[in-house]
Amino acid sequence: MARRAAPLARRAGRPTSADALLLKDRILAAATDLFLAAGYGSTSIEAVAARAGISKRTFYDRFDNKAMLFSAVVHRIVEQIRPPPDVPLLQGASLAEILARLAGLILRAALAPSALSLHRLVNAEAVRFPELVKAVDSDGATREAIALIGELLARELPGARLAGAQRRFLAEQFIFMVVTLPQRRAMGFGAPMGRSELDAWAKRVVHLFLNGCRG
Repeated sequence: MARRAAPLARRAGRPTSADALLLKDRILAAATDLFLAAGYGSTSIEAVAARAGISKRTFYDRFDNKAMLFSAVVHRIVEQIRPPPDVPLLQGASLAEILARLAGLILRAALAPSALSLHRLVNAEAVRFPELVKAVDSDGATREAIALIGELLARELPGARLAGAQRRFLAEQFIFMVVTLPQRRAMGFGAPMGRSELDAWAKRVVHLFLNGCRG
């Protein structure tokens, strides 16, 4: 009886798109760990490549430089702390309820450990490396939130006749009011807020904010 031929070994060739995505995510995971632990200035391309288990040539096939890598890391962190796509953002029976819900989602993202670590990193090294601020600003997540809140205010407060610049200003102030103090306390400037304290904080901010908008 003839023996069945052994299957041919898979020939080496270009990686599949799935393999390429897995490799890119491995590089970004290694870079995220190093950036957030050691800082931007102290993290080298060689260290990222070694941590990811790849050659420098493989790294440079995917990223031109460290600034581009950092931008990709910022995008990865933002995508991880965003609310899932199926989470309704504008849910609530009144403007106050909708804003309180948005405030809770904003706080959850801003106080995530990776977000706090990124904030510390940028604050510590932005003077030496202006590209850090550019990378965070260019991601666009904050602009999306500002646009969403601005459109919500214009729709729910028609009597205020909010123009585009006013909408942006009010939305920016709302985000600053929601985030600034809880974030500072989470970073060591006072005791971190617990869940019930954060919920109460969000409601008080919404109350103050809406009274200012109306009056």
